[in-house]
Amino acid sequence: VFNLLLAAYLAGLAYYFVYQLCGKPKPWWVLLGSTLSTSLILVSPLLPLFIKIFRGILPGDIPQLGEVINLTTLFIRMFFGAGLMEELLKAIPMLGLYGLGHFLRTPWRERIGVWEPLDGILLGTASGVGFTLVETLGQYVPNIIDGVILPSTELEGDLLGLQLLIPRVLGSVAGHMAYSGYFGYFIGLSVLKPRKRWQIIGIGYLNASALHALWNAMGYVNSILLAIVGVVSYVFLTAAILKARALSPTRSQNFATQFFKN
Repeated sequence: VFNLLLAAYLAGLAYYFVYQLCGKPKPWWVLLGSTLSTSLILVSPLLPLFIKIFRGILPGDIPQLGEVINLTTLFIRMFFGAGLMEELLKAIPMLGLYGLGHFLRTPWRERIGVWEPLDGILLGTASGVGFTLVETLGQYVPNIIDGVILPSTELEGDLLGLQLLIPRVLGSVAGHMAYSGYFGYFIGLSVLKPRKRWQIIGIGYLNASALHALWNAMGYVNSILLAIVGVVSYVFLTAAILKARALSPTRSQNFATQFFKN
């Protein structure tokens, strides 16, 4: 319970930072819905189906501990087995709201749907939060605590789990939140440019997946390179936010770009 509450608090801080950068109001329950939807998808029968397709049929088999493979093969596996698979999973709530918005009337369609890049970024990063929480609390932290990764006593395992939880959740702004937020930018951009809709969505999907795969691959190579990829991912996200604010049809109401007199 402590780990869950701490992770939720830290994830909320990380998301609030992105929300302030975006500067567009979006109902909290819509954002929370995106987070919870992704979390539920990860514990549903849909995940094994995705794993079978991307890691069984496609060449996305995740390397086993101690397996020796070259960097090119490693990247290809990560691109299919982590990048393409996980970015598509995280995009499902976004795409669902993207479609739902077209069936609603004003003002609900604007509040709930995806009508510009900022909407996509906000919903994408919220989805990234859900993925991070489930992956961290459901896989990485329990494996550390149970001694699956490093043999340890119960007390040592709890401490190691906590040391992993804090940076992993806070660092999601340069990880899962960054990838899915960047993809969300392209989904929102496709609304503004409907003639090139599928081309734009495809480019965003491949770019986000490539960043994700590069991060995973560098984790097997070098911690310094891993940090560099994290910085690059964060730069991509912030660049997308700045561009989305410039393109926003509601720029005049954006609270991140307004000036106030005291």
